Amino acid sequence: MLHLPQKPLQVAAALSQHNPTREDQAGPWHSEAVCRRDEAGLFFAPSKEPTAARLSREDAAKRVCARCPVMVDCREHALVQPEPYGVWGGLTAAERRVVLARRRRRDTELRAAASTSGRIAAAG
Repeated sequence: MLHLPQKPLQVAAALSQHNPTREDQAGPWHSEAVCRRDEAGLFFAPSKEPTAARLSREDAAKRVCARCPVMVDCREHALVQPEPYGVWGGLTAAERRVVLARRRRRDTELRAAASTSGRIAAAG
C-alpha cells in the first residue's frame, strides 16, 4: 500500500521558490508540469518513511513524470540547482547525484583530452 505523507508538500510551492532554468514563450516550464495538478505528495518523502513505501511512492512519482510534457526541463532544473530532495524529472535525489557525477567525470575527461590534443598540435 502506498503511504503518503501526513502533510504533503506541494510541488508547485517548491517550484515557485526557485527561478526556472529556462522559460519559453508560453511562460515558465513548470506551469505545464503534470505534478502541479494533483499528485504533489508523491514527489517528496515524509520523515521516517519505510523503504518499501519510499520505493513504491518514487515509482508512482516516476510514472507521473513519464507522462509529463516538461520532464526534461524539470530534470535539468533539478540538476542545475541542484535539488537535494524529491523526484524531479523522473529521477530521485540519489539518481541525480549519479548523473551529476557522470557529467563531472565526462567534463574532466573532455578537458584532459583537449589539453592533450592541444599539446600535441603545438609540438607538431
